[in-house]
Amino acid sequence: MTARRAPLTLQPDVLRWARERADFSADALARKIAVKPERVLQWEHSGAISMAQAEKVARATHTPLGYLFLSYPPLEPLPIQDFRTRAGAAPPHPSPDLLETVYAMQRRQDWLREDLIETGHTPLGFVGRHHHNGNYAAIAAEMRETLGLSADWAQSLPNWSSTLTSLRDALDAAGILVVFNGVVGNNTRRKLNPDEFQGFALVDEYAPLIFVNNADFKAAQMFTLAHELAHLCIGEEGVSALESLLPSAHAVEQFCDAAAAEFLVSESELRDFWPAAAQSGDPYQQIARRFKVSRIVAARRALDLELIDRATFFDFYNQHKGQGTPRRQDTDGGDFWNTQRWRIGPRFAAHVVRAARAGRLPYREAYALTGLRGDNFAAMPEKMGSFANPPGLPSVDKPAPAAHNDCDDTGIRDTSCGFHSNQFRQSRRKR
Repeated sequence: MTARRAPLTLQPDVLRWARERADFSADALARKIAVKPERVLQWEHSGAISMAQAEKVARATHTPLGYLFLSYPPLEPLPIQDFRTRAGAAPPHPSPDLLETVYAMQRRQDWLREDLIETGHTPLGFVGRHHHNGNYAAIAAEMRETLGLSADWAQSLPNWSSTLTSLRDALDAAGILVVFNGVVGNNTRRKLNPDEFQGFALVDEYAPLIFVNNADFKAAQMFTLAHELAHLCIGEEGVSALESLLPSAHAVEQFCDAAAAEFLVSESELRDFWPAAAQSGDPYQQIARRFKVSRIVAARRALDLELIDRATFFDFYNQHKGQGTPRRQDTDGGDFWNTQRWRIGPRFAAHVVRAARAGRLPYREAYALTGLRGDNFAAMPEKMGSFANPPGLPSVDKPAPAAHNDCDDTGIRDTSCGFHSNQFRQSRRKR
């Protein structure tokens, strides 16, 4: 009998916890690892399992193997505030996909913060400047000023897609790391669930970060971007689930919702436009086209400004909340570099490439931070345009070394396969 087939006795509660944290039934896990459901239930009753079987369970449930040898199921709270609470109910336990995504973004932020400090950059003044008890309209105006946008900035753009691209570029230019991804790292088999979360913000005065779940509706992504920007402005990091703009029970979320709505559809602009919109057969569609938001956002904004009553809003909301198709998940389709541009983020890619070429960052770490390696990493500056070598910064034409064997044959590193415990996150140095 080989060592991997030798019997072990693990804690049944831990084995059951691993399955449940991945949101698998016993039948679903059995299908994943090609055993009968009775075998899974037997493991969870007696704890008797082989090392080979334990490894299969760990891989299928995206659980670090060492966790299965613990005496008790570990606590895995989100490392940032969870704003997904509704009407006083406890938020759902974060999935492994959400946890690993937050951990990965924290590692990026920690590295970039230290690199910016070491290379003499100064903090960004808008991060944490305000409080959620402040004036949301004033903060929305400052958000536009920070990004160099006017109150009617979206009206000249042709559609949602171009408006979203324009907003992403403005955020990146303002010094914010912007990441859009619909999967865990580059693992297209692990799709992020938009019903679990729409986005999150990580606050830092040097390297603020906004993550948007790219599996969500495109129009919803616009609101998520604005919402998470408001989080940065008031210095409150956390995970958000906006639930189709229904009012949140949390004061911070209520404030960020209000600031985001004012940022996207300013009160003065909408009041001026409302008489014309109201005379049309579909006023919310008119607002949506003008401001490049969804019809539900348009209706909610009209409610906020008391242009319609609650009964009218909820009648419209109940008729239209299920309409639309979620944006295509990030898979292996589409343009590879267009996808990577926003999975990595232009600003982050620029800093990683410069640090690696200058010798400040080992290439192995650069591969881990970006999820790319070898030829794909070397091609990133050209494929992402001028972002990797912005004007005024020297380019060090040092080629990337041969790829390491922790990556697959596509030149994409699966950053989700490593140990992801937040216990090993770098502690930020307060300077």
